[in-house]
Amino acid sequence: MSIARLVYRLSAAAIAALSLNTAAQAADFLFDTDPFAGSTALTTPGRQIVGNEQFIPVFNVATDRLVFKPSVFGISSNISFFNGLAADLPTGGTNFVVLGNADGDGDPSNGILLNAGLAANLIANTVNAPGSGFFIYFNSGLDLPRLVFSTDLSAPTADLKVLARFTGLGGNAGRGEVARISAANVGAVPEPASWALMIAGFGMVGGTLRGRRKVELSA
Repeated sequence: MSIARLVYRLSAAAIAALSLNTAAQAADFLFDTDPFAGSTALTTPGRQIVGNEQFIPVFNVATDRLVFKPSVFGISSNISFFNGLAADLPTGGTNFVVLGNADGDGDPSNGILLNAGLAANLIANTVNAPGSGFFIYFNSGLDLPRLVFSTDLSAPTADLKVLARFTGLGGNAGRGEVARISAANVGAVPEPASWALMIAGFGMVGGTLRGRRKVELSA
């Protein structure tokens, strides 16, 4: 394939992707500040649950993303995603959970409502590898989903920070949308070192293309 044809195809693909994104009005919701700033949660004994979350009135599962800065939350930039029941969670390696449980203790007959603490406990009952992470659960009392950061998904005493509530995903329709959330809806902000590697990679690709061009010209 000639360089001109390759450039044309890449340009066409980029324009098509840009058009699709613009039409769908995709949005990234960025979380890049210390979740416990201004609170004493981390120095207070026992589990502390900090609220004062961001309200997200519109979240389109087909296009939108939740984006995090790994260094702020102490997580890997490779986000490992799971959506389902707590009993089906992997025991380790997962740092983003969309919890499919509808009640607080796995027994829907006793009327125990699901809140952030009980949702964290359901996750900790299965996860045994220490590590910070995030989870989305459907709050029974508010009848809507919330996004929570946990300092340790495996610990039932870990401090929690509610980062956001999805006010536009309430009721049964909202539950259906939460069940559709996938790894495509979650991302990490590249750290400075990652940006350097990406730029170096672009440079290598550019050098390769220039080398191919020289070969074609001399052929």
